[in-house]
Amino acid sequence: MEKKKILFAASECVPFVKTGGLADVCGALPREFDKKYWDIRVVIPYYSCIPDNFKANCEYITHFYMSAGSYISNKYVGIMTCELDGIRYYFIDNQEYFSGITPYGDVRYDIEKFVFFDKAVLSMLPQVDFQPDIIHCHDWQTGLIPVYLKNEFQADMFFWGMKSIMTIHNLKFQGIWDVKTLMGLSGMDRGLFAPDKLEFNKDANMLKGGLVYADYITTVSDTYAQEIQTPYYGEGLDGLLRARRMDMQGIVNGIDYKEYDPATDEKLFVRYDKENFRKKKADNKEKLQEMLGLTVDRRKFMIGLISRLTDQKGLDLINYVIDRIADEFTQFVVIGTGNNIYENMFRHYAWKYGDRISANICYSDDLAHKLYGAADAFLMPSRFEPCGLTQLISFRYGTVPIVRETGGLKDTVHPYNEYEHTGDGFSFINYNGEEMLGIINYAKHIYFDNKKEWNRMAERGMENDYSWSNSKGRYEDVYNYLIG
Repeated sequence: MEKKKILFAASECVPFVKTGGLADVCGALPREFDKKYWDIRVVIPYYSCIPDNFKANCEYITHFYMSAGSYISNKYVGIMTCELDGIRYYFIDNQEYFSGITPYGDVRYDIEKFVFFDKAVLSMLPQVDFQPDIIHCHDWQTGLIPVYLKNEFQADMFFWGMKSIMTIHNLKFQGIWDVKTLMGLSGMDRGLFAPDKLEFNKDANMLKGGLVYADYITTVSDTYAQEIQTPYYGEGLDGLLRARRMDMQGIVNGIDYKEYDPATDEKLFVRYDKENFRKKKADNKEKLQEMLGLTVDRRKFMIGLISRLTDQKGLDLINYVIDRIADEFTQFVVIGTGNNIYENMFRHYAWKYGDRISANICYSDDLAHKLYGAADAFLMPSRFEPCGLTQLISFRYGTVPIVRETGGLKDTVHPYNEYEHTGDGFSFINYNGEEMLGIINYAKHIYFDNKKEWNRMAERGMENDYSWSNSKGRYEDVYNYLIG
């Protein structure tokens, strides 16, 4: 039986380069498919910031020169490849576009380099003799692939019958610039920049192009798929998404259960499992308290927060009530970087309450694992959250999530019910600081006054299965539906 062929196209992918959850998806999901039936490959840019140990394993395949529009003329396209964990990866090489120390920078320049990348991905396929049934495109950076595929590339029989899927990881980022520039970069004719195609508020929108021309749309949770069809969450594209709702569904992301396993996690001070977490989590807590200079006391209620420090994450709510969260029985540990206003906010409170609040304005994977293993609860009061991975990782470590009911948080965290003894976390509905504080205080009440119930709730979280093997089946259904 001939294998079904899928190409993942993305701007980042673990373990080569990562800035967010998109990279985790593109790194973990392809490995889940049965290689007897599926040939899944991945293509990303060949960034200078990819670690040298991975570059050392890459091989040069070929190169060619490609033009898109008048602004992207006769550019070098190198094709590199490597195999890792049974997956074939391709890399689009061009030092002019991909030599920065981070994958993203200036918006105008990002738009140019991803227009180049999108056309190069399709131009590469005949060169590497790979004819995928489906190109699975991720976020705005790959938005022009479905547009090119259904227009310019239809002149070549090689591409006939090839389908595309557009996955929205975060609708807030869309790749918007003026029409004249996008025409000059892409070489697409004026007719494609009509209101029912790429035009958006008199500008051009790369993600919109992908959503119009893709054969199918997915996003990263069921609730987010519904939310983005409304004006509040739709970022100006809710009308288009309502029109395409019959070709769209939400599929919750998974996490890598090998990487996040408290029984084998070497980054923890003390490893533990479902049978012994009641004592050993507290051992981790004491060691982390000592490391961060907090009061060492296993009886304290430790809340963790690992996040990009941006408006999306509900940090203004925390600012509003943090003096009341950080009482003498509670500790609050933050890890993350982002907007200066929030970085400085947490620095200020860590200075004000040095024995209770620890602000780690950085991203450290080692420290993150230690916090998952030590914290009693994790706070995620997001304004919107397409999926969220922090709450899924928290479950794995017996750490109870406290979340706002939006997007993937609503789909994955089931609120505690003290009468029916059900649920695996706490949630609040409205974007309101007092309501958030109320649910945090209720969580503290259960923790201090009914520890047995708290531990059972943590145990139910540890029993959840949010591994990729669950979500993979739904992606297989979508692929099979499109391939026919």
